[in-house]
Amino acid sequence: MAGGIKSKVQKNSNAKTAVIKKLDLESSSSDIEIYAKEVLNALIADNLPPTPNNFSLYFDRLLEDKSENLRKQIHSILELEENNDDENTILLEQNLKQGFSSIKHILTVTANLYKNMSLMIKILEKRKKELSNVPSEKEAVNIIGILEGDVSKLNSILKTQSSQMKTIYDDTAKIVKNVENETIFDNQFGVYNKRYLLTKIEQEIGLIKEFNHKSSLIMIELSRELKKSVNNDKAIVLMTRTIARLLLKTSRRSDIVAHYGNGVFAMLLKHTDIESAQKASERLSDLVSNSNFFLADREIHLKISIGVTDINPENSVEEIVVSAMDGIEKAYEDKNSDYAVSLRS
Repeated sequence: MAGGIKSKVQKNSNAKTAVIKKLDLESSSSDIEIYAKEVLNALIADNLPPTPNNFSLYFDRLLEDKSENLRKQIHSILELEENNDDENTILLEQNLKQGFSSIKHILTVTANLYKNMSLMIKILEKRKKELSNVPSEKEAVNIIGILEGDVSKLNSILKTQSSQMKTIYDDTAKIVKNVENETIFDNQFGVYNKRYLLTKIEQEIGLIKEFNHKSSLIMIELSRELKKSVNNDKAIVLMTRTIARLLLKTSRRSDIVAHYGNGVFAMLLKHTDIESAQKASERLSDLVSNSNFFLADREIHLKISIGVTDINPENSVEEIVVSAMDGIEKAYEDKNSDYAVSLRS
């Protein structure tokens, strides 16, 4: 009897749990539907066509002001729907580079083998001359002569194979170089590369001309004063990689994080005006300043300088980038802030 009561209690408990989970799912679905309508209304209010790209941008931007609970619900769903095309491209690029490295290694081994065989021929020639001066060693000289012929044949074969390998290497190197010219990923820092960044800025200029929205660009670099005080190339690279990870951590899904070159990073903030870009820069600066780096027994407080500019459709990509870089210089001049705005008319 007691077992039967216990079984019924357990069934009731399981049923209640199932109902609660169902209600949670329905509530989550309802919240997301309400939010989606809000995003659509915002697009219409801003006179923007509700295309998938625009909807995605507004979806991310408006989510920043929502409750943490709603953000978690939506992010968990987005993770399931995440498109891995870029990740697949990155993986392909990494595999190509590994393959290229393997080919270089094979050629190195082949070259060493060729050198060793050439050395063997020289040694045999030397020994042949030594033995030829001893009449009693005539038969030995004949044997060495035969051996020399065999080694020469082998050497000729190796030369042909080496020539073939070099041709394959040159052809492969050209292919890999062409692939590298089309890559979008910076393997050193784990973000997009300069080529991809400039392409996206160009696209954004076209979109702004078409729809008249606001977007911004910020450029970020590890503080020059900090790099000078550390004076350790390996440590500086590690700190720069830390900055790259923090940029990815603080960025939205619609933001483009890229390595512009020489340790300078960029973030293309779509549908973000200057005021919002300044707030983003302030948040990023605070995040970095609260991140410590340990070099041996020394604790280093990370520090960055940020230049902020707008994506002005009247300016070229180069002018926009230069404007953001000018902002970095202004940030160094202003001792009270880690970021500064630079605008071109």
